[in-house]
Amino acid sequence: MRKAADQCWRSVLCLIWFSLSSVLNGSELKQTPVSRADLCVTEGEIGTTPSGWLSVNAPKMRAYLNASTPPAVELRFKYQGSTGNEARLGSGELRRQLGLKLRAQDACNLVYAMWRIEPESKLVVSVKTNPGQHTSAQCGNHGYRNIKTRRSRAIPHLHLGDNHTLRAEMNGEEMRVFVDKDLVWEGEVGRDALTFDGPVGIRSDNAKLEFELRSAQPLKPHSEPAGCRSGDSD
Repeated sequence: MRKAADQCWRSVLCLIWFSLSSVLNGSELKQTPVSRADLCVTEGEIGTTPSGWLSVNAPKMRAYLNASTPPAVELRFKYQGSTGNEARLGSGELRRQLGLKLRAQDACNLVYAMWRIEPESKLVVSVKTNPGQHTSAQCGNHGYRNIKTRRSRAIPHLHLGDNHTLRAEMNGEEMRVFVDKDLVWEGEVGRDALTFDGPVGIRSDNAKLEFELRSAQPLKPHSEPAGCRSGDSD
């Protein structure tokens, strides 16, 4: 009886994996726009434009989707330059950037795909891992590990008024990042990125944007929200 049950569970898990794998490696997961009400903003502010898009003009903005979805997220944005009153990172570096979060368990454990704008234009994928720590007060800016790419290409230099799309998706340890539907980064993030789990999200530093964030459909139609943990910023 136990053997039959194990085989049954293995079949179900394989089916789920195959379905997600097929979608991620073939056509895109179906994406739907995220509203302001769907986001938990842990730092900075997110507004709404007359057209219905979201906007940010804060030196630091951090937010995550208050729902459980597959690890795939897309950002359609219009770049509007600097926020003016720029803030330094925890490391002391002054950088302008925007990016996507995946598997964002908390401020100390998550995966990033960051579009660095200034002082150097490049796409960086990193894993922030701090086992046993869950708040910024505990981990600060420790635990970052930049991931070496297996295949990559240069990303565009952003100019005032430019419109682009940034999309990131994970399938197990495999991660792919696209800019305007072009594959710009592909590689393995490592097993430590699978030791935690959480929603997708967005981050910006010193970048003024109008944007639409799109996420994959929830894994469970009636899944319970993660609960907004305001003030717990990464």
